[in-house]
Amino acid sequence: MKFFSYILVYRRFLLVVFTLLVLLPLPLILRNKEAECAYILFVVATFWLTEPLPLSVTALLPALMLPMFGIMPSKKVASAYFKDFHLLLIGVICLATSIEKWNLHKRIALRMVMMVGVNPAWLALGFMSCTAFLSMWLSNTSTTAMVMPIMEAVAQQIISAEAEVEATQMTYISGSTNYGLETDENVNGHETSERKEKTKPVPGYSNDAGKISSKMELEKNSGTGNKYRTKKDHMMCKLMCLCVAYSSTIGGLTTITGTSTNLIFAEHFNMRYPDCHCINFGSWFLMSFPAAIIILLLSWIWLQWLFLGFNFKEMAQCGKTGTAKQKACAEVIKQEYQKLGPIKYQEIVTSVLFIVMALLWFTRDPGFVSGWSVLFSEYPGFATDSTVALLVGLLFFLIPAKRLTKTIPTGETVAFDYSPLITWKEFQSFMPWDIAILVGGGFALADGCEESGLSKWIGNKLTPLGSLPVWLIILISSLLVTSLTEVASNPATITLLLPILSPLAEAIQVNPLYILLPSTLCTSFAFLLPVANPPNAIVFSYGHLKVTDMVKAGLGVNIVGVAVVMLGMFTWIVPMFDLHTYPSWAPAVSNETMP
Repeated sequence: MKFFSYILVYRRFLLVVFTLLVLLPLPLILRNKEAECAYILFVVATFWLTEPLPLSVTALLPALMLPMFGIMPSKKVASAYFKDFHLLLIGVICLATSIEKWNLHKRIALRMVMMVGVNPAWLALGFMSCTAFLSMWLSNTSTTAMVMPIMEAVAQQIISAEAEVEATQMTYISGSTNYGLETDENVNGHETSERKEKTKPVPGYSNDAGKISSKMELEKNSGTGNKYRTKKDHMMCKLMCLCVAYSSTIGGLTTITGTSTNLIFAEHFNMRYPDCHCINFGSWFLMSFPAAIIILLLSWIWLQWLFLGFNFKEMAQCGKTGTAKQKACAEVIKQEYQKLGPIKYQEIVTSVLFIVMALLWFTRDPGFVSGWSVLFSEYPGFATDSTVALLVGLLFFLIPAKRLTKTIPTGETVAFDYSPLITWKEFQSFMPWDIAILVGGGFALADGCEESGLSKWIGNKLTPLGSLPVWLIILISSLLVTSLTEVASNPATITLLLPILSPLAEAIQVNPLYILLPSTLCTSFAFLLPVANPPNAIVFSYGHLKVTDMVKAGLGVNIVGVAVVMLGMFTWIVPMFDLHTYPSWAPAVSNETMP
């Protein structure tokens, strides 16, 4: 028994050693770069799944192992840990810092709850719709980083409101008076987004109410200290986190500019098939929008059932506050909104900068019209979304928020400086450096797969698919892409597979769009792991989720996504591009027949 207790205590250490030793024959027996990189890939993937080490620490393993196996030099690996994405993240976090500092997210959150109601199911669908719409025009990462603070505020407001209602009901039953929970919104005259809950004892009464409320003490999540009254509250937080992450990816499917994988596909396709003018902003939208809507709704149903279950009676009360508890919660939310008072100067400036950032992102290169990037046509591709994010982000350190005053010996109060919208210290407290390392590790691993030839080896294994029926080829390639993109970055996956799938389609005389379109869409279905894409990593950093939660939920969304894409490829997409006919713009291959 003592032996098993030791195993239990040191299980994480043993798991690390066991994984390294069990997989070691792979590079020792095969002795090639592909096998060595596969060893690193399997080790990192196992550690990310089982978490014997912190995720960000595991993400540093490629920096250690790739040079040791001679796959990439250390300098080259190190450069993969800081990419254009990280600059984009810095700019967006500047915006998020200002939004939370001046409570703009709380104002938006409370207003949204007042409009939709406190029913978690409809609230989740509302967040999914808003997030998906934003990610159609903005990057998935930017959308997630901006929406998550609002979602977190909404969840905490609902939990706090229900706690106040139950505390009031219990003290009423016990015959005592309870002043409820108060939110300390102002500390030394400075707005803060932190919530402090205080229970005020009532003089002359026993502390029975305090004992009752202590039984309802909010459990703390070991990762971040987020508080939950009940398991249902925890499940609601998980539900809304995943709704934001997944809908940001689903919304990006609908436009060519929505994700980098769509842009990579468009560039590759137009270069390989210059005579085809069928892929543009409008045709892509008409093709992908119905699929995105279906995936969004089915994903909402799946997530709702998985975490909270379906109560059709409650679901029918969209926007209504039926029960006494819901009415009381709605009243508390309304009171909290009124406590914010009229909108302040700092909130207005932050809102304006948010709109400017969104407009600059959208108008940089919309696709259907010329954007402001043509002003820099001499340097095509130099200005990216990160350029916009940094430009607006720097303004938060420059624009005055309020004057700093001091009292001189004469007793007069004079201004001597001003405080900007955010300070560097405040930015540092918000910047998720662990997430930056996590995503950087994914980039380094993807570069290692490409440098070693492992990616090419995997792609070449698709060649025998030519003897299979077309629908089975599409299904296998879609499932392969969906699996590969969980451990490799989405852009790396699509960049690697497009040059392989295009010749495959030409060799078997199938319209290249038949295979390339579903593979491109499925590249975005990275829902299983926190490191699969930046939106997953961002929501995971809030501490509500475990890896197992994301794996269970993501598996269902992956299945839904692949099924809907397959449905679209054989229904509304076929007549749009005449997929049953081998096109004249594709190279002709002699002595080949349609399968």
